[in-house]
Order: sequence, then C-alpha cells, then structure tokens
Amino acid sequence: MFRNQYDHDVSIWSPQGRIYQIEYAMEAVKQGAATVALKSKTHVVLCALKRAPSELSAHQKKIMFIDDHIGVSIAGLASDARILCRFMRTECINHQYAFDKPMPVTKLMDNVSNKCQVPTQRYGRRPFGVGFLMAGYDEKGTHLYQLCPSANYYSCKSMAIGSRSQSARTYLEKNLDKFVDSNQDELIKHCMRALRDTLPNEVELTAKNCAVAIVGKDCPFELLKDERVGTYLTAIEGDERAPQVGQDDTLPSYDDDLPPPPPPPSDPRTIVATERMET
Repeated sequence: MFRNQYDHDVSIWSPQGRIYQIEYAMEAVKQGAATVALKSKTHVVLCALKRAPSELSAHQKKIMFIDDHIGVSIAGLASDARILCRFMRTECINHQYAFDKPMPVTKLMDNVSNKCQVPTQRYGRRPFGVGFLMAGYDEKGTHLYQLCPSANYYSCKSMAIGSRSQSARTYLEKNLDKFVDSNQDELIKHCMRALRDTLPNEVELTAKNCAVAIVGKDCPFELLKDERVGTYLTAIEGDERAPQVGQDDTLPSYDDDLPPPPPPPSDPRTIVATERMET
C-alpha cells in the first residue's frame, strides 16, 4: 500500500501506528487564530484573537457562551465549533432540568469528548477540526480544560492553542506561579500579554481583534465589552513584548473556516514485485 493510501479514512492505521486524519484535524487547530486561557483560585479568563476575512466583514466570533458558569474559546473550524457548542448547551439544559442544579464542568467535558470520539472510530466520518479551551466554575472551584480533535482532554493551569501559540505558552510557563493568587484584573492583563506575544511585531492587539471573557466565584460567564477591553489594553501598553525568535509558524491570512490542507505524511513505500506472464 502506498503512503498516500493510509490517510483515505479515519479508520486506517499506518504501519507506524498513526491515524493521519486525526493529525490533519490537529493541524487545522494549529493554523487557527490563537487563544489563551489561565485560571486562579477564584476566576478563569479566556482571551482570543479574532480574525476578519476582509475589511468588508466583521471579525469572527471566537468565544462562545455555554452556560452561566461555563464558556469556551475555539481555534480551528468555527463551523465544527458551533455544532459542539450547541451540543454542550443542550447537555447543560438537560442536566439543569433533571437535577435542578448546574452541570459540573468535568462531566460536561467528559460528555463532549465522548461525542468527539465517535467520528474517529467509524468509517466515512472525519474528526471535528476544532480545539477548545473550556473555562468554568462550579462547587469544586475553577476549571480549565483543553479539548483536542483526537477527543483527548487535559486539565490545565493555563494553556494557549492556535497559530504562533508557542510564544504565549512560553510567557505562561515563566509566570505560572503568579496566576494562582492573582485577582481578576491581574489575570486579564496576564492573559492579554500572553496573547499579544503571538502577534508579529508590526501587528498590535486592539479592542477590535481581541475578545476577553471571564467566569468565576460570584461572577457568571461574561464577555467583556470593547470599552472595557480597551481599558486593559491601555494598562499593558508600556510592558515589553517578548522577542519574536524561533517562530516556526506564521500568522496565516486565511480565515479559520478555511485551513489549508497539511502536507501528506512521509511513510515508507511498499514495493510489490510482480511477474510478467509470457504469451
């Protein structure tokens, strides 16, 4: 079997034990606009970079409301994200109706990961090409989860996904000890600084291309308005930006709904000897 025949369907394994359709979906997440999330003992903040396909259109929605205590930010295919967000809202409504209390964040993440697992097992399906950062607050405290197209999910202290997100993760790792005891305003500023590091030096973070949301103790999920976002951006203007060194990925010009196909994987080619029949 030739190398390009191992990625025809999600149910085909390569000789190296890889499923290339899942890796392609994860590549779509890497090409999406960056989003950053971090949490303290009392609050969780989501900060996402919004893109516009052209100057004639509005910026794409990157942070989505799920319930009063849960919200998500996305990187990848926004169309796939809408399907999963609708599923999560339905799960929260059903749980509230059945048990008369908000749905635990961990249980919701487990349910949506099971839904994402289904198309990775069945012939003729494709994985969801979107990654999530889920922020929530329940009776057990603050929660931050990362969900991958492979249906794996991870509990995080802070995380960044999407294009050029390595710079943001570097900032988060350097300042990880500061987040736990930070108040709401400090947490938002840290999140914005990390997101700003994902941009090229010639591009500035503005209220138009930045979306910020917060959820936590005595604080229902709230998407901040542009005026308030602008206030925080003004507060971090004098802070030094991280140098743009060692960036392997660049900021793509296409929209999140149209990621380019990644290059085909390199697989050993199997050559079969055939014998020609003499007539």
